[in-house]
Amino acid sequence: MGQPTHARNSQDWWRSAVIYQVYVRSFADGDGDGTGDLAGVRAKLPYLAELGVQALWFNPWYLSPLKDGGYDVADYRVIDPAFGTLAEAEKLISEARELGIRTIVDIVPNHVSDQHPWFRAALAAGPGSPERELFHFRPGRGKNGERPPNDWPSQFVGSTEPVWTRLPDGDWYLHLFTPEQPDLNWAHPAVRQEHEDILRFWFERGVAGVRIDSAALLAKDPRLPDFVEGRDPNPFVDRDELHDIYRSWRAVADDYDGVFVGEVWLPDAERFARYLRPDELHTAFNFSFLSCPWDAERLRTSIDTTLAEHAPVGAPATWVLCNHDVTRTVTRYGRTDTGFDFAAKAFGTPTELALGTRRARAAALLSLALPGAVYVYQGEELGLPEADIPADRVQDPMYFRSGGTAPGRDGCRVPLPWAADAPYAGFGSRVQPWLPQPDDWADYAADLQAADPGSMLALYRAAIRLRPVFGDGPLTWLPAPEGVLAFTRADGTACVVNLADAPADLPSYSQLLLSSGPLDDRGRLPKDTAAWLRA
Repeated sequence: MGQPTHARNSQDWWRSAVIYQVYVRSFADGDGDGTGDLAGVRAKLPYLAELGVQALWFNPWYLSPLKDGGYDVADYRVIDPAFGTLAEAEKLISEARELGIRTIVDIVPNHVSDQHPWFRAALAAGPGSPERELFHFRPGRGKNGERPPNDWPSQFVGSTEPVWTRLPDGDWYLHLFTPEQPDLNWAHPAVRQEHEDILRFWFERGVAGVRIDSAALLAKDPRLPDFVEGRDPNPFVDRDELHDIYRSWRAVADDYDGVFVGEVWLPDAERFARYLRPDELHTAFNFSFLSCPWDAERLRTSIDTTLAEHAPVGAPATWVLCNHDVTRTVTRYGRTDTGFDFAAKAFGTPTELALGTRRARAAALLSLALPGAVYVYQGEELGLPEADIPADRVQDPMYFRSGGTAPGRDGCRVPLPWAADAPYAGFGSRVQPWLPQPDDWADYAADLQAADPGSMLALYRAAIRLRPVFGDGPLTWLPAPEGVLAFTRADGTACVVNLADAPADLPSYSQLLLSSGPLDDRGRLPKDTAAWLRA
């Protein structure tokens, strides 16, 4: 079964698309070396077409030392050899488009790799050089410059390490993430010009959109003052100068009918909405929904707040349950605390996978029924749990920069299982994959689930195929008992999700379109179950 055509041919496809996130390194291994690659993705395009998605978002596939999973970019115009070549990327973009699937690439504008030619030139040029003006180089504080220029906190939760590194020549340079990721100076015109050229480079190669990593961090207060919690404006987050940058980017995107999605973590709804004004970004990720606990009242509040903050600027909401940084949904929903917070992530947190899976199935139907675009992280459609990575195999710098106290993000990045009876669950490797797969990974294999009408994969395929029945209309809440979410969209088509302890009666309907689990023998919706109904 192919994907529906409701969003393929319209210029505003992005307003209601189902977008699949591809973490290339862990998707499929085409050459057998243990690392996922573009050849592996190309081979799985029929699977993605059958899943029904309208676009693919690729995490960075550029030349990189991979000190932070590719978010340390050495050259935006070169595909990392571990993944393939630029020619293969162009073939992938073209072949996906022939199947009605668009491509979104990832841009990391806050920083580059310490192997980027600009930074290497800055190191060679020395203090006070024009090359160093592209970054944030400063003398240190103290009698001999032995203290960092300021006290800004690391953007890796749990890290107590400084965001400044001192060079032998006495200069310090800023890196909000790792020392291998020096921050760019966005007050410099060459930095702005280079990124606009990068955007054009990829739009010329047929990409439909760009995801902007850490979109609220680019601009820095030029004085680089110390950080004071709660003081406004923040010296490095959500500064007003950002909006001029994104207006310039929007002019580039409009030349190609391209779209942007920003990674914008902000607690202030009004300031968040500024990024979505008609001449800035098209969409931004909705982190309040992603991190929300499995609680009816809090989910409804998150949905209402999200729709309300998007309404004034006419931007569509985005909905996502998991991504490459976040504990997988079935694991998170099986815990006592079903929300997500990086600061609360800890080793050894118990989970009940059967419960988490039941809730994740219901959450899939909830998210796919909401107005706006939906992002599905690879493996969510297989119901993959978070994996426990042995300490000697962990690669995430978040783990190391926390001194080994933060589990990091590798557990949601484990290579996918494709074939139950193949080595390494069909990931394609002739050698052990870059991250180890759990012993039971083959039980989640795509080939097994494709043959099982009750599988998570079957549910996602059916839901994405049926999703157009909700139309483009707004959401209207229906009266419902406590703990039950119920709403309609177009033509009275309804979604009902029961988070209460007791089974719930369904509103009057003519057809049960889809449910995340069976109704009980009295036709009621059991706990932690969702249903789509035709009036």
